[in-house]
Amino acid sequence: MAILREPRGLTWTLRSMNRYGVLGRYIPAFGRIVGQMQHDLFHIYTVDEHILTVLRNMRRLNVPELAHEYPLASRLISGFERPEVLYLAALFHDIAKGRGGDHSSLGKVDALRFCRQHGLPEADIALVGWLVAQHLSMSATAQKQDLSDPDVIARFCSQVPDERHLIALYLLTVCDIRGTSPKVWNAWKGKLLEDLFYAARRRLGGGSQPVSGIAAVQAEARRILRLYGLEDQAEAALWSSLDDAYFLRHEAQEIAWHTRHLWHRIMTPKPVVRARLSPIGEGVQVMIYTSDQPELFVRICGFFERLSYTILDAKIHTTRNGYALDSFLVMDPAQRNVPYRDFLSYIEHELGAVLADGAPMPAVTQGRISRHLKHFPLAPEVSLRPDEKGAFYALSIVVGDRPGLLSAISKVLHQHGVRINAAKITTLGERAEDTFMIQGEALSKQKALLQMESDLLQVLKI
Repeated sequence: MAILREPRGLTWTLRSMNRYGVLGRYIPAFGRIVGQMQHDLFHIYTVDEHILTVLRNMRRLNVPELAHEYPLASRLISGFERPEVLYLAALFHDIAKGRGGDHSSLGKVDALRFCRQHGLPEADIALVGWLVAQHLSMSATAQKQDLSDPDVIARFCSQVPDERHLIALYLLTVCDIRGTSPKVWNAWKGKLLEDLFYAARRRLGGGSQPVSGIAAVQAEARRILRLYGLEDQAEAALWSSLDDAYFLRHEAQEIAWHTRHLWHRIMTPKPVVRARLSPIGEGVQVMIYTSDQPELFVRICGFFERLSYTILDAKIHTTRNGYALDSFLVMDPAQRNVPYRDFLSYIEHELGAVLADGAPMPAVTQGRISRHLKHFPLAPEVSLRPDEKGAFYALSIVVGDRPGLLSAISKVLHQHGVRINAAKITTLGERAEDTFMIQGEALSKQKALLQMESDLLQVLKI
């Protein structure tokens, strides 16, 4: 505990202790995971190296010179009392990997035993145990559920005792995701976690963020529009064609961006495609506005897959006058150095042409399977369940990632008359974990449902 409370040298000391076998002798549970491989296609480190990397990430948040890397996390940890509990949570969060069973629950037992042996206060013991048990919950909620749904936030907050627990879980989650592989973390995941953190803190009553709502979002969007010179009530006609779900799922700056380009062409006969650099600092945000058409989502997915761009997020909305207003966040996994102005213009022109010509879609290409996936094949998993309100079904798919995957999935859904309302695409190395909110008549018929699941598993096979 004296080592954990030292202001400097913690990472170097623990790595040295691990190298010479001292850490594994002092904490026998740690000794059992030294050199243990993780065959999950996204962890690139052994379990012990991953744990020490997460702990290093946590320590870096405390270095003032590095506060620009993750400003929110650095600000939160600077005011966190007794940060050694965070280091203990990092040390024990994956310590039970490879034993069989739930490693979070098993690791909690080891963490509680260690904390009691070392005389920590009861409140800190409970916090460390809770963090180890819940260390996957925040990332799962942020990356797989609709954060605009108050019920999602309420369910997440029901597991969080207070603001101190929330801050600790946020810090551990950021450091854990960053500690799996340099390719796994991106600005989009960072924004999802921040959005969930702020929403949860508002609900717990400990935040300074303003309470959000449709009226507040609309007021902020109007303020932004006035900065661009739009007259009062210029947005009224467009906004009257949008329902409450649209304003709940989009941020004010995004609504203002849509409105600037659409307020004067609500009934346009030609597709409107606009692209810009994403405000989160990474990737490209694309808006599509066109009269609703068959296979629209399939066409859009196929376009970006031909560019070798990855879709991270999709918000699908149908207006009251029969138009599709869709928003996509796409990213180049290869990070090619392309002049961004030319590329944005290319997307606007070429995607607009694809949507306007209405030509039959080409067959979905399977793409080349990575060598990692060939050596460690991942059996596809398809899970379908109704949401709590009964309005949609949540479709979760876990499969080895490959080019053309999203087009293949969306094509099967379209063939069964199922409509995609929202999509969250999570890529963890070679592993894709995609979540779709869908609706359609086929979902209410057991036979049609089984056939759709069978067809999905067929196209997901490598």
